[in-house]
Amino acid sequence: MAVNKPNTSLDLYRNRSKFKWVVLVVSVIISLVSIYYTNILVSQLKSREEKSISLYANTLEHFANQQSNTDMNFIFEEIIVSNKSIPVIVTDEIGRPLESRNVPKADQAQTVKERNRILKEELEIMESQHEPLLLTLRSNDGTITGYQFIYYRNSTLLAQLQYYPVVQLSIIGIFGMIAFLIFNYSKAAEQNRVWVGMAKETAHQLGTPISSLMAWVEYLKADENLTDQEIVLELEKDVERLNMITARFSNIGSEPLLENANVYEVIDETINYLKRRLSTKVNFTITCFPNQDLEANLNIPLFEWVIENLCKNAVDAMSGDGQIDIRILKANEGHVVVDISDTGKGIPKSMIQKIFQPGYSTKKRGWGLGLTLVKRIIEIYHKGKIYVKESEVNKGTTFRISLKS
Repeated sequence: MAVNKPNTSLDLYRNRSKFKWVVLVVSVIISLVSIYYTNILVSQLKSREEKSISLYANTLEHFANQQSNTDMNFIFEEIIVSNKSIPVIVTDEIGRPLESRNVPKADQAQTVKERNRILKEELEIMESQHEPLLLTLRSNDGTITGYQFIYYRNSTLLAQLQYYPVVQLSIIGIFGMIAFLIFNYSKAAEQNRVWVGMAKETAHQLGTPISSLMAWVEYLKADENLTDQEIVLELEKDVERLNMITARFSNIGSEPLLENANVYEVIDETINYLKRRLSTKVNFTITCFPNQDLEANLNIPLFEWVIENLCKNAVDAMSGDGQIDIRILKANEGHVVVDISDTGKGIPKSMIQKIFQPGYSTKKRGWGLGLTLVKRIIEIYHKGKIYVKESEVNKGTTFRISLKS
């Protein structure tokens, strides 16, 4: 099929995928900066808590080795008691909990056994986060009488701050996704209005000249002196075709009526019409497997439009000289498949994802709407699928249409 080239009037639309990547890269950079800055804050707060707990341990050790507690009350109140955020557990040499601070579950325990169980579970968590601090107990003469250990873990504030970037990015992501969906929905609705408006206006504009042509055909048919009746018959067929085209445009934007139709007969009739109006150097073949009785839900005028567009694109791709093969197959799960192959220029892999987008055309005066319209008719109106099954540059292209039977 024809290889589509960008129409410069639709640069923004054509480059929307690149624009999305730019937005994504910028978003990732902002996210990384946010995470980096939050990690700095977490690191600073963590360092501050480690210093606080070290001071806590030194004060507790000094307090435990002080014989007279009179001068230690102020220090005890200001350093030990004032710690209301960092969970701390003091144990003996063999790891038995002696006291704890800021461990709510332990404080709420109903029995000593339950409290010890909770503290042991907390000790495992604390040990996984930080190495315990050693307290050395001494007698009056400085002899070491025993050891204690201080276990601690990050405060609730620090833990929340560590998860803050994830929560922040999740919320931003959710809002971004909602905004993206709303934008896409509004954009699709706007495109639908443009399509419908253009189609209705085209049908309206075609109405007057077609009526005039119909009158002229009737006049020519009534002229007994006109010897070449074949010309009149062909003109009549073309006028009928114009009427059908007008009906097609009128169907755009409205819910098309689908009916069970013989796919082979519809395609065969369309090809027979095209043969007389295309290059004689183009050869058509139509095959149907397992038989020619395959039916699908079709809006016949719109489906014929699809076949015409694909075949005309194929002829352009072959420069009016080549082979077009149409294969109709019975697929699984109640589907009928139509493959349309040509021996044209082929489509580069980089262009395959773009050929159905508005604004791409190989013709100097083309609008780039043909394949876009084809995709719309098949996927929106017929609830089917159309895609490039295979393509090779300078060898040809195969389009596949999947329809519900």
